[in-house]
Amino acid sequence: MSPKIAEDAMRDLSGRKHRSVVSAKACCADGPDETAAGAPVVALAGAPNVGKSTLFNLLTGARVSMGNWPGTTVTVSRGVWRTRHTPGSPVTVECDCPEGQCSCHHMADHQRDVTLIDLPGAYSIDPMSPDEALTRALLVDCPPAEAPDLVVVVADAAHLSRSLYLVAQLRERPLRLVVALTMVDVARQRGIEVDTWALSDRIGVPVVALDPRRRRGEQTLAMAVRNELDDLPPCPREIALAPEEPGTAEDDDLAREDERFAFIEDAVAGGTTDSGENRKTTSDRIDRWVTHKVFGPLIFAVVMWVVFEVTTTVAAPFQDGLDSLFSGPVSEWTHSGLAAIGLGDSWVNGLLVDGLIAGVGTVLTFAPLMALMFILLAILEDSGYMARAAVVTDRMMRSIGLPGRAFIPLIVGFGCNVPAISATRALPQARQRILTSLLVPFTSCTARLTVYVMLATTFFPGMAGTVCFIMYLISILLVVLIGLALRKTLWRTMGSEALVLDLPPYQLPTARLTASVTWVRLKGFLRTASGIIVVAVAAVWLLQSIPVAGHAGFGEVAPEDSAFGVAAQAVAPAFEPTGFGSWQTSSALVVGFVAKEAVLSSWAQTYAVDDPEETGDETPLQAKVVESFEQSSGGHTYPAVWAFLFFMLSYTPCVATLATQKREIGLGWTLFGLGLQLAVAYLGALAIFQIGSLLW
Repeated sequence: MSPKIAEDAMRDLSGRKHRSVVSAKACCADGPDETAAGAPVVALAGAPNVGKSTLFNLLTGARVSMGNWPGTTVTVSRGVWRTRHTPGSPVTVECDCPEGQCSCHHMADHQRDVTLIDLPGAYSIDPMSPDEALTRALLVDCPPAEAPDLVVVVADAAHLSRSLYLVAQLRERPLRLVVALTMVDVARQRGIEVDTWALSDRIGVPVVALDPRRRRGEQTLAMAVRNELDDLPPCPREIALAPEEPGTAEDDDLAREDERFAFIEDAVAGGTTDSGENRKTTSDRIDRWVTHKVFGPLIFAVVMWVVFEVTTTVAAPFQDGLDSLFSGPVSEWTHSGLAAIGLGDSWVNGLLVDGLIAGVGTVLTFAPLMALMFILLAILEDSGYMARAAVVTDRMMRSIGLPGRAFIPLIVGFGCNVPAISATRALPQARQRILTSLLVPFTSCTARLTVYVMLATTFFPGMAGTVCFIMYLISILLVVLIGLALRKTLWRTMGSEALVLDLPPYQLPTARLTASVTWVRLKGFLRTASGIIVVAVAAVWLLQSIPVAGHAGFGEVAPEDSAFGVAAQAVAPAFEPTGFGSWQTSSALVVGFVAKEAVLSSWAQTYAVDDPEETGDETPLQAKVVESFEQSSGGHTYPAVWAFLFFMLSYTPCVATLATQKREIGLGWTLFGLGLQLAVAYLGALAIFQIGSLLW
């Protein structure tokens, strides 16, 4: 193990040393909802993109992130796997109970709880990045008493030789092992048949074929794991080196590697049969076009444009329905209920109707749009296309000098910036992790999409999907330009690295996996609306209820005379050169520091009126926003809107992102990134409006 990699794994990038986690069982010491007290600990290990996290979700019912690239798992996930005795299997303990009605204590073994941990992907126990170093630490470097009771190595049957290298290394240690073969159907399509019994005999550990995507083989794996847990740990496989004249340590290492490869070659030869046909698969034929240096980027652009166009078009009726529900019946029923108990004109009515329902309701109207977006992205991921998109964009990134593997966290950032920054742990060099963490906030997360769609449907009806697509193109351009600028100034000597990525075969997305991934992401959006947004809405309502100017009482003051309005009016002049200098807009940007969805809730509260009148086909909120941009821009509405969209894209995503950056790269680099984001956002918005107002 490289000392530098090990040190990186135990220190954050600010130089503070963390308590190193060298015990798999210590990872399961707390968290009663995620572990089974006193249960054996089973670790899932394997290379990236072999279905390890999918198997973990199947066995535990958890919902950890899945993806077709390295770095999806950057922390240790854990859960309880409730293994069950397979009906019809023989019971080894005799008793006098009637058949099928046994209640003896030994039957408790028919359902054995196992604490399952999902380790970061690793091709071997020789780490090349901190996340791989964590896997080694939990499997190899910890004391034997603290190691997992059993390791399930997930192997790709279509690339068996590559997957068995980790098995060969772990067989040299006193660990219980079970090999779980995935991608068996893909191997069969390529003319490869795997004999699990013969393969098990060659490598000396049980081998189970399964398909976690289609929920097949779970019981067989459970029985193999239970049997191994009941047995003694196997003796480590001995490597017999030739007794030649004494050589250097490097010679011994080379001899050991030769012996491992011979072991793998023998196992593959004895456990598989290959038809010998060098057939071209459907994936190969499709990849000829989607990974092409010219057609690949064009296809990627078309695919993403279709995603945004379908999302904004199909979701529009559902958004209108939810908007009518919250602004109509829900608000009216709440007001009537409060009036019935004498609170119709009280501050409680303002908090519930003009605060929570107006603010949170506005955010929730975008739930159908987010759900449809997540469904389409989940289909692209499950089909295998997103891995090709990573390859296509990687070629562009490396052409300007950015490290190839660094683009993986950037792709994750288009979903959410927080896990994307955590995913930088998969990068081998500290400088690469810092650079990528600074670039992630410029990737347009889905929280910003709600604001894009609202403004696009208001100012550019009929082109909302295209406007959102343009914003994502601008985001990519910002990442490229800022990344190039930082490399040319701060990290001139940092070399670029090619992206090494297993391209999964194309496959039909399954409804279960698509629904599972969609629900995980939608639940995160709803959790934000029910947590952070509720707090932000309550805080904005409180500030808008405190009178600062005028003679109105608490809860009766006009928004512009409240503490919120007066503070916003003090900030607003700074944004006048950008075309959106109204206090309503500037205050929304300040609230947006908490979470970008809060921009909409802030507008909804600020523009709340007692008797809103419809203006054409626009809702009251949209009409007020149009009026605000027209007044603040001096008639140059469209340049002001584009300037605002650019500012929304470029400035700090949310406080959660800042907290994650501080944890990963330290306070100094986090503050540097914050200043960089604000500078790029303001100067870019200023240039867009000033130039645009001359032309438009």
